[in-house]
Amino acid sequence: MAFTHPLMLWLLPLALLPILLERSHTRSYSWVEMLPHDPLSNLIGLMLKLLASISIACIIVGLADPHTLEQKIEKIGVGAQIALVLDRSASMDDAFAGGVASGNVGETKSAAASRLMTAFVNARKNDMIGITTFSNSAMYVLPLTESREAILAAIKATAGNALFQTNIGAGLTSAVAQFDQVPDSGSRAIILISDGAGRVEGVVQQKLKAWLQQHNITLYWIVLRQPGGISIFDPKYENWKEIELPPVQIELHNFFKTLDTPFQAYEAEDPKSLEAAIFDINKKEKKPITYLEKIPGKNFTQLCYFLAAMMIALLLGVKYLENKTWRST
Repeated sequence: MAFTHPLMLWLLPLALLPILLERSHTRSYSWVEMLPHDPLSNLIGLMLKLLASISIACIIVGLADPHTLEQKIEKIGVGAQIALVLDRSASMDDAFAGGVASGNVGETKSAAASRLMTAFVNARKNDMIGITTFSNSAMYVLPLTESREAILAAIKATAGNALFQTNIGAGLTSAVAQFDQVPDSGSRAIILISDGAGRVEGVVQQKLKAWLQQHNITLYWIVLRQPGGISIFDPKYENWKEIELPPVQIELHNFFKTLDTPFQAYEAEDPKSLEAAIFDINKKEKKPITYLEKIPGKNFTQLCYFLAAMMIALLLGVKYLENKTWRST
């Protein structure tokens, strides 16, 4: 049992006042020895004092806000610990490359990503999911949690105003940091969704390499192609000359392929291909994991107030009968 306001319990001695104090009687007698001994009345009087004491004690305990502590139960399910890294650069509010080429603009990249990630979360009941967004810098949105309400609200909130830059390195390092204080459940992944790339400095590359291996994290990169943009799977970039500076998408893709941990890249030109990429990730990241289910504690404040109200109602009822008795004599 715990209390939100434990200092209120110092008032509990006040509950002894009805027992310690004698109430004044409505009639006076010149000699109390003339009154016959009445053990039943004495017992009823003591019980009324106890009722008054209990009602005061219940009110004081209720003011202290009693509750049981949160419990955590270890369970085994199918899922993963997943950190979502979402690009919030201004270009994410543009249409897909395929939509522009076909003359049908349709859904924007940010709207499609939000819609499909919502469906992804709803389909996975045992995952712990955290969210990081990035543009010119990383924004820590939500730590790894199993609360579906918080995750869905965070995904919805990522559709805010965007900036122009794409700092993927900051987004990835912030996402990896989410796994620092969380025990490894057996399956970990980062899902990076971006419509472009940025150059990641050599120092950041080495850190990412080491951290991904240290935390045993699989990286998935879903590239939302820009209108007229290059493809990271274009064969002409496979043997890019080292003396030339490759496009940023190719450079980043080549770096990801050198990771010591699993990596998979996808390319999406429309909402349908984005859905297919997310569906494939959904299949791959369904592994047996152990996770902790949080059982919220129970609050007993209302119960305390209810018991106090019952005690007071009994006292008022007895007082009413007492008045009726005196009027009838």
